[in-house]
Amino acid sequence: MPASPISAGDTAWVLVSAALVMLMTPGLAFFYGGLVREKNVLGTIMHSFVVIAIVSLLWVVVGYSLAFGPDHGGVIGGLDWAFLRHVGQAPNPDYASTIPHQAFMVFQMMFAVITPALITGAFAERARFSSFVIFMAAWSLLVYAPIAHWVWAPGGWLRELGALDFAGGTVVHVNAGIAALVAAIMYGRRLEYGKEALEPHDVSMMMLGVGLLWFGWFGFNAGSALAANGLAINAFVVTHVAAATAALTWMLISWWQTRKASVVGVGAGAVAGLVAITPASGFVDVAPAIAIGAGAGAFCYMAVQLRHRLHLDDTLDVVGVHGVGGAWGALATGIFATVAVNSAGANGLIHGNPGQLGAQALAVGVTLAYSLVVTLLILRVLDLVLGLRVSEEDEKLGLDLSQHGERAYALQGLSVLEVADLTVPRPAGASYNGRNQSTNGVGAVERPPAGKRTGR
Repeated sequence: MPASPISAGDTAWVLVSAALVMLMTPGLAFFYGGLVREKNVLGTIMHSFVVIAIVSLLWVVVGYSLAFGPDHGGVIGGLDWAFLRHVGQAPNPDYASTIPHQAFMVFQMMFAVITPALITGAFAERARFSSFVIFMAAWSLLVYAPIAHWVWAPGGWLRELGALDFAGGTVVHVNAGIAALVAAIMYGRRLEYGKEALEPHDVSMMMLGVGLLWFGWFGFNAGSALAANGLAINAFVVTHVAAATAALTWMLISWWQTRKASVVGVGAGAVAGLVAITPASGFVDVAPAIAIGAGAGAFCYMAVQLRHRLHLDDTLDVVGVHGVGGAWGALATGIFATVAVNSAGANGLIHGNPGQLGAQALAVGVTLAYSLVVTLLILRVLDLVLGLRVSEEDEKLGLDLSQHGERAYALQGLSVLEVADLTVPRPAGASYNGRNQSTNGVGAVERPPAGKRTGR
């Protein structure tokens, strides 16, 4: 059988999309880095950047083969494609018939990179770096690769049951969201949680991260068409519409509750909308995208409020934004999907196929259960062997100095040791690093004056 012709346009689009998705992880670093305190900025940014290196190398060695290699019982790929053996310039018709197989591989690599990086927001400001590195490596192989195979690989059992996930609602966001919940519980609360206002140190940095994520998400979703075609255009448009709708929804709810239009809130809402439209972007048109975005803004906002009431120290609200947003988007795909947008998909509930909603619910449930159990096992072993958290002294000092021996900002030419002295917490009742107020956004401990309503 002759090899399929390679399309220059499709190949160029997928390579550009891979670069856009790669940019999302540095964008995530800025998003998360702006939301933590000054003493933890570099440690938080380092988490995202080192994941790029760890997962990229693992993906080439064995991760891609496990996730997308020839199927073994619907559960996992084998080692047939380890070290990219048989993954060359010729197209693989099982995945994309008009681009080189390596182009598909590197596009998927960037998904594998950002997924574990998302989890890091749940335990920011307290993670021991050595155990963190092992956690990211183990999680990418033991959790991400199997679920990616189930949903996206030919023969994967959830794919065979008809579950739809265009760009990663279950594989990326539900998966990372439930892992973040486990991690937040296993790592425990930060020392100052509930005692002091833990404000974002630089909201402008955080919003730069949001902008980079929004920009890169066009590659994430539209690139998943794997061709420069009408489906890519549809995914591009609905992605933008859903993000805009969710940003406004979150802002308006927060504004109504606090009488202030939160900058952090509008940024968090945009990310929630991007998360929710991800699984549906290749299966729905514009009107459902607006509904999905509105739902994401409302549901994720409420999830973050619930997190505060439960006193769960998910530092940067990964569970509320990615877990809840991803689950809503996956279920909404089962409601709104239509073959009029993508003939390779299926109709959803409102188009006469209630079974599709059932398939989506199954995929969400299975992803939640598997990721929860395996993440718990990985973290439990690491806690017993190495310990997950830094010492109390190192946490008070901050991860930048205690884990990396560097600092993000030079304070009037002070030495590292002098900065260390300045970052020791003040006596009870004193302000912490000049901050003693609550904020209205993701990652903040809310301590409003008595009688005041609060929200994001």
